[in-house]
Amino acid sequence: MSDKEAQKKVDKANVFKLVISNFLINLGDVLINPKVTLPWLLQSVGAPLFLLGWLVPIRESGSLLPQVIIAHFMYKIKVRKWVWVLGSVIQSLCVVLIGFAAVTLEGESAGWAIISALVVFSVARGLNSVASKDVLGKTVVKNKRGSVSGWSASAAGFITIIIALTILFGFDSFHKNTDVYVWGIVAATLIWLIAALIYSFVREPFSDVKGAGSSLLDIFREFALLRTDRPFRSFVIARSLFLCAALSAPYYVLIAQNDAQNSVLTLGLFILVSGLASLLSSPFWGLFSDYSSRQVMVLSSLLSVFSGVGLFLSVRFEVEMLSGSWLLPLLYFVLSIAHQGIRIGRKTYLVNLGEGNLRTSYVSVSNTLIGIVLLAMSSISLLSYVVSLETLVLIFSFITLAGAIMVIRCLPEA
Repeated sequence: MSDKEAQKKVDKANVFKLVISNFLINLGDVLINPKVTLPWLLQSVGAPLFLLGWLVPIRESGSLLPQVIIAHFMYKIKVRKWVWVLGSVIQSLCVVLIGFAAVTLEGESAGWAIISALVVFSVARGLNSVASKDVLGKTVVKNKRGSVSGWSASAAGFITIIIALTILFGFDSFHKNTDVYVWGIVAATLIWLIAALIYSFVREPFSDVKGAGSSLLDIFREFALLRTDRPFRSFVIARSLFLCAALSAPYYVLIAQNDAQNSVLTLGLFILVSGLASLLSSPFWGLFSDYSSRQVMVLSSLLSVFSGVGLFLSVRFEVEMLSGSWLLPLLYFVLSIAHQGIRIGRKTYLVNLGEGNLRTSYVSVSNTLIGIVLLAMSSISLLSYVVSLETLVLIFSFITLAGAIMVIRCLPEA
């Protein structure tokens, strides 16, 4: 076997291991979902209601904010797949603590124990986030990176469909049984450990060690990239604007629930179309990203704008089909397709934008800033007290449109 053929064999093996390990992580995330399962768990143990409002911010921003610090220490590691493995092992332990708290504690003590474990879980997910893009860039050739993200997201869509069908056809029969969720906790723990085991076999070349004697003060120098690196600065701005595509999604569900007779059925239907969108569109977005991740960001963001404008016009003109069963889920299906494209496109673009430690800096700085911006942009939802829900979706759509214009005018191909 020639060296070139041997390298191709290694590349294929790496792609397979990365897709499977990311699929398993997505499966575990379904069982520890801050929007569905964790709220139910907190309610089942009698935790204070105000704790429910912290679940999503902790899960999302908690994994993003510390990434620039994580990167500072990761620069000193030659083989960085072990950072991902460590993050997965820590997450599995946190899931054990969540399950233990649910079984042994009640009330406020159980709630705070679960919240504390979720904080550590989210920080550990930050380890995975920084390391995954670095390892992906080092172990998979440029024209295959989008496909890895695409097929992983497609597998996650399949999982989401299973959850939706469970809600639609059998959720009421067992959702009050805590033992079911406890067994789910056990399964999730094994899932993260298996993912870590598979990931540990990825063939990764050594990274250049950087800043062996640097101090924590050097962390702040990473943010100088925003001043000196124009393409990266434009990417961060565009990605910040694209957050509004995701932030608009809950309002589609709220508008539908206002007109629905069965809220559980409506929820299951929206989860189903979300899973279908991910399952069907992610491989396409992944392959398209390997051709041009920049064009993927533009096309998918415009698709999101189209969906938001369609929802606004449908509600304002009181389209009769709105009160039916398919128009709003259809628009949400389009939005979900667009969201997958934005997510896969911007991940692929960022991995391709830099090499080596510069790529790690890009990932950590952008994710830390996005964690801050996410918390700030969440305040836009306060406008729901003064404008209608469909108007709020339209505002989110216009902000997303600004992101598309930013990509067209300011971002080069990567």
